[in-house]
Amino acid sequence: MIEFIDADAAPARNTGQVRLYGPEGFAGMRAAGGLAAACLDELEDMIVPGITTQEIDDHVLQFAERHNVVPATLFYRGYRKASCTSVNHVVCHGIPAHKALKDGDIVNVDVTYILDGWHGDSSRMYRVGEVRRAADRLLNVTLKALEIGVAQVKPGNTTGDIGAAIQTYVEGERCSVVREFCGHGVGLLFHDMPNILHYGRPGDGVRLQPGMIFTIEPMVNIGRPHVKVLSDGWTAVTRDRSLSAQYEHSVGVTEDGCEIFTASPYMVSR
Repeated sequence: MIEFIDADAAPARNTGQVRLYGPEGFAGMRAAGGLAAACLDELEDMIVPGITTQEIDDHVLQFAERHNVVPATLFYRGYRKASCTSVNHVVCHGIPAHKALKDGDIVNVDVTYILDGWHGDSSRMYRVGEVRRAADRLLNVTLKALEIGVAQVKPGNTTGDIGAAIQTYVEGERCSVVREFCGHGVGLLFHDMPNILHYGRPGDGVRLQPGMIFTIEPMVNIGRPHVKVLSDGWTAVTRDRSLSAQYEHSVGVTEDGCEIFTASPYMVSR
């Protein structure tokens, strides 16, 4: 049974309890999430054929320095980059490097900034030049899946409602949902409770209450859902080398719905 605890009374570690934040927490997440979204917005015109994922990461770090924030991934569990950059069949946690992106690639950039202790976490996909129709469709399906999941965030619903809505839509579009990774509580901690699965059954899981803050970040494969982690200990790829995509928002449960802390005009399906 999941226990809930006032965030002000919770210790500075993951206790397995779900923190409930008040107005101060929502204000902090609004500011931190807004910066993560702004950084990703700046990349929209930068990510073109020929840019390297290391150059993308350099920009994420420079943005942090300009705004006096800290990239949460930098030295997190030994990770040495300011972002994750996942290209084509890389599902998540791709490590920035000096290989140039080429026309037709798709790339996810995942950024988390810490501002006054608050973690603003978001990721989105970018099309590099002209992409194939199948890749374009995958990105559209994945962004729509995120929106469908976010629409389930309101008091009285459950985390299972979020996952079930995403899974039903994605599989109806003849794609698959990755099981090995999930969304998570966020706020004063980078990774906290509850876990947000992107598959499941309606009514299962934790019942949503005002004050909960977490990420929704479905990873969708154009092929089978199975993934493996490479020998670097971070990079997760599709086992069948099919394309994968991911979009992510940080959200908070309000009295009558939810607030998206990482909203952007670029993160709207069309």
